[in-house]
Amino acid sequence: MRHYNTEFDTSVPSAWAGHYPFAYDLVRHFKPNNIVELGSYAGGSLFAMCQAVQDEYYPAFIHAIDTWQGDAHSGLYSNEVYESVLKTVSTKFQNLSIGLHRMTFDEAVKVYPDYSIDLLHIDGYHTYEAVKHDWETWLRKVSTTGIVLFHDIAVKEGDFGVYKFWDEIKNDYKHYEFYHSYGLGVIFMNAEMFWQLQQVNAFNKYHA
Repeated sequence: MRHYNTEFDTSVPSAWAGHYPFAYDLVRHFKPNNIVELGSYAGGSLFAMCQAVQDEYYPAFIHAIDTWQGDAHSGLYSNEVYESVLKTVSTKFQNLSIGLHRMTFDEAVKVYPDYSIDLLHIDGYHTYEAVKHDWETWLRKVSTTGIVLFHDIAVKEGDFGVYKFWDEIKNDYKHYEFYHSYGLGVIFMNAEMFWQLQQVNAFNKYHA
């Protein structure tokens, strides 16, 4: 498995930072053709995956879907957040096929054919009802060899409910779960891909 490029780490501090190495290595190993992120905020997880595509030098379509207005969990924020993400995409990843889509997840789902997404990252509004809706709405868009990431599976405060939904579905699939950096759940639609990754890499190194 490839080794993580850390050049941009400090430029985008975020709750996702502890998972940058895993996301980077995951993309470089499997080379997903169609990557979709639901909820990008300042772009930390997005840039980790973009860096992997750039370093591996393979063709991929990368889509970040977000209103870039904030919500009750992240707080409302100005247009500067979107402008910052756009600037990074335009300057550091200008040779990649990246789409920044300012719309709701429900608006965006209509654009993608069924079974067309190879890597789906769900990191939107974090109530139980919201994450369940995102999963049920987008699941049919994931390919039969797809991978789905859930952030915040370790947060058990306020009305965060990702951990509850994760516990309900994780045993239906081969999966990994990490509990640092607010937690990351990883579902493999294809069991062979799970076993392949387990054989080529010691996952303990990602428990930073």
